[in-house]
Amino acid sequence: MRRLPVYFLLDTSGSMFGEPIQALNNALSGMISTLRSDAQASETLWISIITFDREVKEVMPLTDLQSLQLPEITCPRSGPTFTGKALEFLCEKVKNDIKKGTPDQKGDWKPLLFLFTDGKPSDLQLYKEVIPKVKAINFGAVVGCAAGNLSDDEKLKELTDTVVHLETADSNTLKQFFLWVSDTIEQGNKSMGTSSTVTLPPPPSEDIIVI
Repeated sequence: MRRLPVYFLLDTSGSMFGEPIQALNNALSGMISTLRSDAQASETLWISIITFDREVKEVMPLTDLQSLQLPEITCPRSGPTFTGKALEFLCEKVKNDIKKGTPDQKGDWKPLLFLFTDGKPSDLQLYKEVIPKVKAINFGAVVGCAAGNLSDDEKLKELTDTVVHLETADSNTLKQFFLWVSDTIEQGNKSMGTSSTVTLPPPPSEDIIVI
């Protein structure tokens, strides 16, 4: 069975401490439950979660949907947002993770990337340098999510044309956003092999704007 790898790059810098990180954990858990109820997704989806603050951590390596156990995501009380460092780490992971096709066997489907942040890159120089490397990977979709009024939509626009803005990072908005993410993944799953890009479903509420 060909895999559909999905990467989540999640901002865990100091501004996410407290209620936002709890809301993020709950929303992720809801998304996984939704995806598991889709028989096709259950067979093909593999998910990786990478967090970034002053450090970049692979909190869950690429794991099939059925057997994955969601880790509890935590964050420091304060600290920078090293988005560039996280993207650099991601590029290395994808190179090693993705199975390329051979004459005898088809490789993985194009991976999907969801980047969630409530701030702006602290390592702007590296962020700008690594963007061409991310684009060279040829993801099936790259979705940038800017949460709250401290996030920078324009910086995410440099990385991808698909940027979603959340008014807040409260539990209801995050829950709706990650249900929208699960719809997007299911859409990608169904369109594999028939189209090179994933068609995004409409956003679920006025708190979530596709820019």
